[in-house]
Amino acid sequence: QVQLVESGGGLVQAGGSLRLSCAASGRTFTTYAMGWFRQAPGKEREFVAAIRSSGGSTYYADSVKGRFTISRDNAKNTVYLQMNSLKPEDTAVYHCAAGWLLDTRDSSYDYWGQGTQVTVSS
Repeated sequence: QVQLVESGGGLVQAGGSLRLSCAASGRTFTTYAMGWFRQAPGKEREFVAAIRSSGGSTYYADSVKGRFTISRDNAKNTVYLQMNSLKPEDTAVYHCAAGWLLDTRDSSYDYWGQGTQVTVSS
């Protein structure tokens, strides 16, 4: 069992930056791939970024590539999402998730956090 708690969301102007954190409980954190997903009002949840359990591989959605960076600190049981050059279309609730597979599909992730709101004003 893994419990995930996101933090770091907020209101930022377009072009600004935020860093989201996802703190995980449990001693098995290092065995899980971690992903970030987001859901905007009226839209389906979409993949943002993912990182392998070792941190050696990362994947990004085309819409955030070059602007967002996912990383993890296994000693702190935490995964991060550094978001730069934010755009109004990045506005959404951001969720972190843990799963056995490094995948872009949300069905591959078994544990989810409650989410943190990111709002980007124009």
